[in-house]
Parts: sequence; structure tokens; C-alpha cells
Amino acid sequence: MDGAIVVDKPSEWTSHDVVARMRRIAGTKKIGHLGTLDPMATGVLPLVIGRATRLAQFFVAADKTYEGVIRFGYSTDTYDRDGQPTSPQTDPELDPDELNRLLGQFRGILSQTPPPISAKKINGTPAYKLARRKQTVGLKPVEVHVYSLELLSHSGPEARVRVHCSAGTYVRSIAHDAGQMMGCGAFLCELRRTAAGDFALDQACTLEGLAVLAEQQRLDEAVIPAARLLPQFPNEPVDLITAGQIRQGRDFRVSPFRVQTGARYVKAISGSGELVAIGEARLPNLYHPILVF
Repeated sequence: MDGAIVVDKPSEWTSHDVVARMRRIAGTKKIGHLGTLDPMATGVLPLVIGRATRLAQFFVAADKTYEGVIRFGYSTDTYDRDGQPTSPQTDPELDPDELNRLLGQFRGILSQTPPPISAKKINGTPAYKLARRKQTVGLKPVEVHVYSLELLSHSGPEARVRVHCSAGTYVRSIAHDAGQMMGCGAFLCELRRTAAGDFALDQACTLEGLAVLAEQQRLDEAVIPAARLLPQFPNEPVDLITAGQIRQGRDFRVSPFRVQTGARYVKAISGSGELVAIGEARLPNLYHPILVF
């Protein structure tokens, strides 16, 4: 099995927990995830399995889409429901017009400071480890892009939102900063990732469902083959001789009718539909294999 499996991550599991469980289900250590989810969060967690783990480098900049609930009225030290309150609790009645004006300030390109309890590293050490040791966590703001931020509904002090954002964006920070701007504090009390790059919730399987498939020797049914991954890379069919040359590290030519000039990467696909290699442009219509299967 070489490809991707999309897991619907359960709440209170870390991404590492999911990987460890999938290694036992699939009977292989060659499994990795394509971007962490906070323990509180649920939803789309893409895993790569087998030789496809080598493709992880091409997924680091994938956009994400989330649905979440922001609870206004007080803040927490983790910016989510698992943290300790850092301000007095209130129960504001939210006004939708005011909320929309507030959320509008978080759309576009932002300079965002990650939460102190996060996987961001400071001199090689994750911030959450420093925070647990009661050490000062001074994370630098990073540039993120919030493509859309919609108010879906609101009730009492809670607002349900949908966020489409660039990789590296923390919805927890959006919730916290929105609370500071409103003057009452806020935190994220629910988060579900509905898409990560090309992977969507309708492709996701529960861990329980994947375990059943494995018991029935049908786990391959949940695997998206490596050749179908990275659909933004044009496919270049190669014959048996060319595939052999590519595996020896030799450059290969592509058809100008199939691959648009300027495409940085292409996928060399065998006659049987399997991924042979990822090629990187060297000259117009000439590619060098940088990752060979």
C-alpha cells in the first residue's frame, strides 16, 4: 500500500496517537501525517503510507478549511477550552452585525502570533514544552492568509464560524485575538477540519472503520493511490524503457501538449497507472527525477 489514507481524527487524540494506531492497524511503521491537529480538534487528518511517505514534502503549504465555535466572555491560557481562564467569566449577548465587522478584520493577509501552547519551536524546542516548564514563551508573529472567514450562526456568547486559511494559521489565535478586540476575551471551544489541501471530510474514515477493513483484508480500499495524489502536478505517461531510465536518475522529456510550459513538477506515470517519479523542470519540456518510486 503506497498512498494516502484520510482519517476522521477523534477529539482528545493527538496526531501522533492517530499515526501510532494506524501503524498497528496497517502493520507497518511507514506511516506519517500531513499536518498536525490539536488534540481538541476533529476531522480531516491525511496520512501517507508506504513509499508515499516520501511525498510529504510536497504537502507542507496546503490550505486548510475549518468549522469552529468561538466562546466569547473570557480568555484561556491555551486559547481553547482545555486551558485555564485568564480573565473573569462573562456571558455577552452577541450582535451579528458587530460580529461580522469584527471578523472582517481577520480576513486577508495577517501577522499572527501563534498560541503559547503550540508545536511552534523556539531554538528547537516546541513552545508547549517550554510553557509546561513555566518558561517564558516568546513566539514571533508569522504571516498567514485567511481567504475567508464566515459567521455561520450564533447563540448566546458562542459564534460558529467557517475559516479557509493558509497553512500555519491558528484558528485558536483568531478566537483569542477577536476576544481581545471585543474587550471581553474569547477562546475556541470546538474545531473540526473539513479539508486539508485536496483531502476532504467525505473521504475520511474513522479509526474503528479502518480497523474493520484491516480485519477483512480490505484496507487497500481506503488508500488513495500515490499516482492520484498531488493532482496539481501534470501527469506524464512513460513507457517501460523510459521508466527504467528514470529509475536510473536520467532526465526525461514531456509532451508540450500534456504539460503546460512552466510547470515546475510533473508526475511520471507508468502504463499500468503507477507513480514512477516526481520530476522537476530543468529545461522547457525536460525534467529531472527528484523522487523515484
